[in-house]
Amino acid sequence: MATPFLTTSTTLSLSLSTHLHRLSSSLSSTCFPFKPNLHRVRRSPSLLASYGNPHLFNHEDHHSTYKSLLSTRILGPKSNFLQMGPSETSCSREILVKSSASDSSNTVISTLSQKVFGVLHLVVSLGIVLAMDKFLKQAFVAAAIKFPSALFGMFCIFSVLVILDTTIPAAATSLMNFFEPALMFIQRWLPLFYVPALVVLPLSVRDIPAASGLKICFIIAGGWLASLCVAGFTAIAIRKIVNTEMVDAEPMAKPSSFAPIEFWTWGGIFLASFVSAIFYPTALGTTARTCLPFLLASTVLGYMVGSGLPSAVKKVLHPIICCALSADLAAVAFGYISQSGVDAVLDYLTKVSSNPGAGDVLMGFLGSVILSFAFSMFKQRKLVKRHAAEIFISIILSSLFSLYSTALVGRLVGLEPSLTVSILPRCITVALALSIVSLFEGANSSLTAAAVVVTGLIGANFVQATLDKLRFRDPIARGIATASSAHGLGTAALSAKEPEALPFCAIAYGLTGIFGSLFCSVPVIRQSLLAIVG
Repeated sequence: MATPFLTTSTTLSLSLSTHLHRLSSSLSSTCFPFKPNLHRVRRSPSLLASYGNPHLFNHEDHHSTYKSLLSTRILGPKSNFLQMGPSETSCSREILVKSSASDSSNTVISTLSQKVFGVLHLVVSLGIVLAMDKFLKQAFVAAAIKFPSALFGMFCIFSVLVILDTTIPAAATSLMNFFEPALMFIQRWLPLFYVPALVVLPLSVRDIPAASGLKICFIIAGGWLASLCVAGFTAIAIRKIVNTEMVDAEPMAKPSSFAPIEFWTWGGIFLASFVSAIFYPTALGTTARTCLPFLLASTVLGYMVGSGLPSAVKKVLHPIICCALSADLAAVAFGYISQSGVDAVLDYLTKVSSNPGAGDVLMGFLGSVILSFAFSMFKQRKLVKRHAAEIFISIILSSLFSLYSTALVGRLVGLEPSLTVSILPRCITVALALSIVSLFEGANSSLTAAAVVVTGLIGANFVQATLDKLRFRDPIARGIATASSAHGLGTAALSAKEPEALPFCAIAYGLTGIFGSLFCSVPVIRQSLLAIVG
């Protein structure tokens, strides 16, 4: 009799277990409160004990366990009854899903608003810099002042920042932060502002005799090496005298790389405007204005492609050369298809404010480049103060040497005076070099810009190897020598591989142009240069 009873008890227990497992699965998939079910009983310790021995089964214990089961199930979902996993229910999961979707939507909106605000911030800050440059130009022209207007503006901005830093440091910091987007924009696209001179170079030098061209190339290449040596050895000599300990410079922010969307956007602009110009050559009033969009787009695309080339290729094909070639090819293609000849190349740089070309737009940023020097020098003011002797003495001597050696060698090799004057500021950035030659009569500004760019390209390709050959180990000497001889292009090439030299490059890059402009603005120095040139 014991065996059937044991079998029946065991079967009942297993059946109840199966029903309870199904019930727990059903309960875990709903968010409604538990409802008591008197027809399903959980296995109790009494039943488990009775498996081995039916005499151990106690009906009273079973009854108490049953009541406990009933009270536990009535407690609802907060009890631990029949929990097969975590205590969360589908309701909580649904709330979490909705919360996650809401957070994702808020993140997208926040990111979009930040981008819109960033664009507006860039437009406003850059617009103020450009407006300031334009206002100063007009004021200096009206007052018949020959001193570079942008250089005066740079001194004003630097003075304001220094005064604010002394009196209200927070205001100086806020001002720097406000103009940061504009400064990063200028730094990112700086090489483009040199391109117009190279694009029109074939046309600007076509009237120069071949012999004179060779002399100019000799002066540019030899002058670059001589200026580099003078600046570097002077910096080393002063360093040994003052023996100032090196300290870490303020970190220099780097502009962002180009995104694919930028490439495709400019590509679309180029195609649309090129086709439009073919069919409607004067759609915007003049050929120069109609060609402006696709010539500007081709220049930008050339710069993007050149910037993405491997380092070994860049030594031969610099991004600036890619820009010039891209713009020239676009202009020649348009001239061939429209049967207008080389007029499109001439329309690249018209130098007429009422009929601007793509080159005029790019060169319109040169004044803002000079104004940005004020912020760069203020950011590195502690470094300038600490190493003032090395920096100022080296740059002053290098600037004077560059001007007078160019004038003297031009006289010795028999170069025409007008051409010699045009290449006097060969080691000074284009933005200030053009202002300097405007102080001299009969100078060829296109040749000036081309000479400056070629000097920078020579420095960009050979500066690091030359510094190593000359055994310039000190980052101060390397930075000053590079920027004093090859301005912005040399600075970009060296700082890409030697970040520790970047602050000194940036300082020397700006100060070389500043001192060169100041020297040429002095009538005595200007007349002495003309006397040497003959």
